[in-house]
Amino acid sequence: MTTFTVEQSWARIESWLAQHAAVSHGLLRPPALPEDIAAAELRLGVTFPPDLKESLLRHDGVQLQDGTPTLGYYGPLSGVEDIVQSTEFLRNVGADLDEDEDDLDEEERDEYAYWPHERLLITLGIGWQSSDGLFLVSRPGPNHGRVGRYFDEDSPSFTPWPGLRHVLADFAAALDNGTPFNGRTPLGFEGRLIWDDDRATVPDPLSPLGLAAEATEPLVPPAAEPVPSVPRPDGPYTVVSIGAPTAPAAPVQPDVVFVAGIPPEELLDRLGSVPATAGPRSREQARLSAAAPWAAYRPMVRVGRCADGWSYATQEGGDAQFRRPEVLRRLSRGTRVVRLTKEGPEVLVTVTEDGVERPEAARRVDSPREDYMTGPAGQQWQRVGVDPWPGSTAAYARLLAGLATEYGITWDPQDDGDVPLESALLLPVLDDVPSTRYPISSVRDFDLGGLVDRTPPERLRSGMAAQLARLASETGIDTYPEIAQAVERIRRDEPVDLAADGALGLRMRTLAAESRAARGLLDAARHRSAPSPVTAGDLNAWAARDSAAGAVREFLLLPLPAAAATVLRQRRSIRWRDDLAADLAD
Repeated sequence: MTTFTVEQSWARIESWLAQHAAVSHGLLRPPALPEDIAAAELRLGVTFPPDLKESLLRHDGVQLQDGTPTLGYYGPLSGVEDIVQSTEFLRNVGADLDEDEDDLDEEERDEYAYWPHERLLITLGIGWQSSDGLFLVSRPGPNHGRVGRYFDEDSPSFTPWPGLRHVLADFAAALDNGTPFNGRTPLGFEGRLIWDDDRATVPDPLSPLGLAAEATEPLVPPAAEPVPSVPRPDGPYTVVSIGAPTAPAAPVQPDVVFVAGIPPEELLDRLGSVPATAGPRSREQARLSAAAPWAAYRPMVRVGRCADGWSYATQEGGDAQFRRPEVLRRLSRGTRVVRLTKEGPEVLVTVTEDGVERPEAARRVDSPREDYMTGPAGQQWQRVGVDPWPGSTAAYARLLAGLATEYGITWDPQDDGDVPLESALLLPVLDDVPSTRYPISSVRDFDLGGLVDRTPPERLRSGMAAQLARLASETGIDTYPEIAQAVERIRRDEPVDLAADGALGLRMRTLAAESRAARGLLDAARHRSAPSPVTAGDLNAWAARDSAAGAVREFLLLPLPAAAATVLRQRRSIRWRDDLAADLAD
């Protein structure tokens, strides 16, 4: 494969910029003077690789201002003065590390040392400063001229590019063909070179909830038959115990909510139970089921009754639900909810009445961690098999006992473990959409604030509704009738039912559950030898669908500029700016 020369690549770059990004083209600096390059080499004590010299003799870097042409995340190409300043700065920073790198040979130093004397920073990185960017090796040897990546929060490493001419050739090809360069695609927009992401998604991702529906719920095995006692022999005998004494089991202290005046069945409904998974379960059975593929990472709860008209629910697995304001507000509709939760050092009691939290009724206890100890030489040891938060354990029991006095709630988690209580997996309610946002100015290098200011509201709404429909099509959520109907009603400016238990709300909650389950499966596969049944592409597709459904919610709930920012931020096509111009013109 032929690689273009530096001169040939620059000719292609200049031609594309002149045609598609005239502002950026005008910010290319004129050639460097040969004597300036020679002075820089003398000052730094190195010889610039030929590719770098040729590039500087074509353009001595760029002018740093709005519209500056960059190499995507690698930032703008440096001029002679930039190279000298950056290299001297980084040499000074790395001077204190030289002794730590004495064991590296010369080739290892080229790549792994913080800043070898012969390394030159040739771009100014994403922040237009010396904190990151591309570097060249100027030391004679097998790595001479090779291009690496430097970032101040990570170790340096070589890129696949053998030299700067290869970087410029790939950059020119990305401009000419509209293809990605280092993961991003270059575009000409309003006279400037900008970079954006072309986000392809899996069109038909594998459904984790579908896999769960095909799985069988595991059952707790029956208790083993008791071993018959052996008659004791006549006369004296000795009992021998082998091993250290077993530490007492930690008390069961689940997150729990108490709801006044409603039956357990209604409590299960308010929590968002999945009817097909409902049934009586002991605590052991509920926890076994919640940890199985059958659950697909959905939360598991059990419900029951306690004194004075209170129902209660305990969480036995999955992401914590009772700490979420959305859940407490839903549970307390028309009644009172008392919750008791424990997480590490914190034990918390809160009271919510008809959707409003009563801060004066809250109780919170924080306790220190006590499973670490200091050895004789100051080293830290962790004790195994002990309660790391004994203060929290005691606080949970104390606060639970106090609920009997304050609210007439009497319940002991030790008493209902073996009792088969009604239980189910949950389809969690969605997070609240934040009601306030900072003013929107720019999205993906697009002046959304200016568009909002100059566009009549009805035209803006119509154009953004069309963008929402395009997003729905790109992510595949328009294949769900509930969402397709909602998007069409938005286009016609008609009301949309967004109730959590309505068809649209349930579909959105299901998409969120699919995304959560896909992430859980991939995370779990990292710690197992067996591969995950879903791929990263599947996860990306479900996450995109979940986010796009969230954009529909925002369109219905937030001011138009904030909703528009979300829609434009999520558009998958690299050509969304052209689409927007067409939608606003209709």
